[in-house]
Amino acid sequence: MLNRKGARSFKDLDDEVISYLNKGLIPTANLMEWLTVDQLALLKKILDDIKKPDWYDSFYEAVSAQKKPSANANTKVIGTTFLELSNDQSIIDYLSNHISDVPRCWASYWVGLRESKIDKKLEAIAPYAADVHFGVREVAIFSCKEGIIEHLDIAIDILSEWTSSNDENIRRYAVEATRPIGVWTKKIDELKEHPEKGISLLDPLKSDPSKYVRDSVGNWLNDASKSRPEWIKNVCSRWEKESTTKETRYILKKALRTINK
Repeated sequence: MLNRKGARSFKDLDDEVISYLNKGLIPTANLMEWLTVDQLALLKKILDDIKKPDWYDSFYEAVSAQKKPSANANTKVIGTTFLELSNDQSIIDYLSNHISDVPRCWASYWVGLRESKIDKKLEAIAPYAADVHFGVREVAIFSCKEGIIEHLDIAIDILSEWTSSNDENIRRYAVEATRPIGVWTKKIDELKEHPEKGISLLDPLKSDPSKYVRDSVGNWLNDASKSRPEWIKNVCSRWEKESTTKETRYILKKALRTINK
């Protein structure tokens, strides 16, 4: 069961898999499964495990109070409620090391929102940015995006150092978290208008060996091409001269796809 590919649609979901997911016995295999998890059911079991069943009502009320509930919104609400109820590091550690990715997502919101200073926030979120599960890595972006926007210059300086990490997930986070438009996250208007501010994140990765990173770099540039096409053309022209690798060619094609339509 752990090696399954995951259902492609809701109708293809296996009842046994859903049961295991809602009990926190296995991680989700894809986005379809992640969206299917009954987070309140899983939370109830988690609270029993950590001997905090009396907290459940607070979570239930917070989740139920939403006007537009969704899997993403529920994850944020649960992580935020944990933060409101406790600062117990042992609980954070329990969630962060859970076999299910969903509690790790809650923990990612918890620690990402707990820190107010951007350097501490990014330091705290690094293990979640490096998580083996795609969902945790995305939530690590969501939980820090407001802080990154608010302290953009400092965040870029810090994340520029992440581009030299041996971990492709860390390198990818440095780029994906600062995308001018991005997916499911707030736009960064400052980088839409002044993408040159992000060049220290992009230049070191122009020929990255990881497709995961290259996709993010190409998408970052494509985002910026919608508001600053000439700047993107100049960057791509420079990279084409500086690097003749197939990895760079891959990024350039992705970066210029809107301009070349």
